[in-house]
Amino acid sequence: MRSFLKPVAGLVCLVALACAGCSSGGDGTSDAAPTQTSRTSTAPADEGSSSTTSSTPSYAPYVSATTASGTDSTGSPATYNLAFVISDGSSCTPKWNGTYAIGNSAVKSRISTLKESGASVRVSFGGASGKELAESCDSASALAAAYGEALDAAGSTQADFDIEGDALTDSASVALRSQAIALLQKERTDLEVSFTLPVMPSGLDSDSIALLESANDNSVQVSTVNIMTMNYGSSYTGDMGDYAETSGKAAHDQLKEVFGLSSAGAWQGLALTSMIGEQDVKGETFTLADAAQVRAFADENEMAWVSMWSTFRDQQCSSDNASADNAATDCSGVTQSSGAFAEAMAG
Repeated sequence: MRSFLKPVAGLVCLVALACAGCSSGGDGTSDAAPTQTSRTSTAPADEGSSSTTSSTPSYAPYVSATTASGTDSTGSPATYNLAFVISDGSSCTPKWNGTYAIGNSAVKSRISTLKESGASVRVSFGGASGKELAESCDSASALAAAYGEALDAAGSTQADFDIEGDALTDSASVALRSQAIALLQKERTDLEVSFTLPVMPSGLDSDSIALLESANDNSVQVSTVNIMTMNYGSSYTGDMGDYAETSGKAAHDQLKEVFGLSSAGAWQGLALTSMIGEQDVKGETFTLADAAQVRAFADENEMAWVSMWSTFRDQQCSSDNASADNAATDCSGVTQSSGAFAEAMAG
């Protein structure tokens, strides 16, 4: 997804695979699905066909880790996805948006404020701009330490890896990341891991599948795969809510195969993130009706969580702030009341 460094074209879709049996966040809250019986050691937990357990998808929007928005708390999020931790650009040093020190006092104060409602925070590593830490660190142990430093600074036991663009096609960094996450989970047995990945109506591409298989090969305990249902391309001129459903169904079938899950288990390991309002691709607009449709779809299938990019865009552009770039970074580009998308996505 878009980072806070600068507007970028071609924002890709984000997926988070939330599982049952995941531990709670550091403050005692969690947006994971109910405990289930896993079929494999590395797959999201599978509830099995005989289970009567049901779950309601939580609402977990992406927020700026550095700057507060008036719509952050709208919809009473269960979890905030903190965007983004990346490399400082030249070394294995984690920084918020590549610029703010990981222990920055203002950021720590902001995170504390977000937690005051009882919500947990999930640290999101990566995004569309800058260098993901796996592209900068030279060993799995150093990378694990960098990830751990960011998690400790945020007081979080939830790590999201938003892998897209060049980072997704770099097989060396994909392998190093999997090794580092496995090390980190040995040290932190309560660490929940989600992967946020681009998706198309046809499903996850071969690079995303390879990333998940790499996680499996390295015994990473994946809790959720979060798909970014957005920016499909100029040929996709249809309804964005329908595309989100189609993408979710295709990814669901792929998760069944990759992780050996039942249909219900695959749904409970899947999350959806939509880019609200105008997309980076001309002609694609995610409306309030689409948001309600996505929420209903997630409820029907008892998915892990739903999310949006992002709280600070959940407002109507002012008349002098409606350029394409501003709509992409500061507002939705559609007619709405402030926080309307959050209310629709929260259900």
